[in-house]
Amino acid sequence: MRSLRCLAATILFFYFCLSIAVASELKLPNQLPELSITSTELLGHNEPGIGLDAGETVKQFTITDHFGASTSFPSLLDKGNSLVIFYRGGWCPYCNMQIKQLTDAWPEFEKRAITPVLISADKPDAAMMMQRGYEIPFPVLSDPELIAHKAFNVIFTLPEKLISAYKEYGVDLEDWSGQGHHQFAVSSAFIVDTKGTIKWAHSSLDYKTRPSVKQLLSAIDELKK
Repeated sequence: MRSLRCLAATILFFYFCLSIAVASELKLPNQLPELSITSTELLGHNEPGIGLDAGETVKQFTITDHFGASTSFPSLLDKGNSLVIFYRGGWCPYCNMQIKQLTDAWPEFEKRAITPVLISADKPDAAMMMQRGYEIPFPVLSDPELIAHKAFNVIFTLPEKLISAYKEYGVDLEDWSGQGHHQFAVSSAFIVDTKGTIKWAHSSLDYKTRPSVKQLLSAIDELKK
């Protein structure tokens, strides 16, 4: 019996070490490109058929934070208005730049009593790497099963012909999400009030273009008038 326990402990330790090794292979991009700023004409609009529109209510959901702990969306809304940012993943250099800018601007969001909430299809340890990499002071949520993505209608499916191309560039989506669906978020931003109602929405299939921090802060300020 004792030998069986030792064997079981050894096997568990092996898989624990293996999971750490796999996680350690994931790396954030070394170089961050400049983001293109969303044009005035497109700002505050969704791509056709993508994203919830202003006035719609988000269905309740529960996913995990970067520690792997269950986090319900209503529990976040209880703390105040939210700026929900869907990003493609920690592998995306443009997302990293956006997140760095949002983190740097945290005092401005805090001043306006609104909390950014980051959501991606990355598994918890990948989300943890993002949080630690930029010392993000607001929630970083993990949604590899795309529960929140479906609630906000922001799922993008990578075409089959691009899966191998992404891998050639060192991006294996299955490693990042732990899933085989090859799906991630359309770059999106939603301002959500404490009742779960969308007050402002923006989504874009052009992942190199995002609303700037200045544009997001202006949208928040406009809603308060």
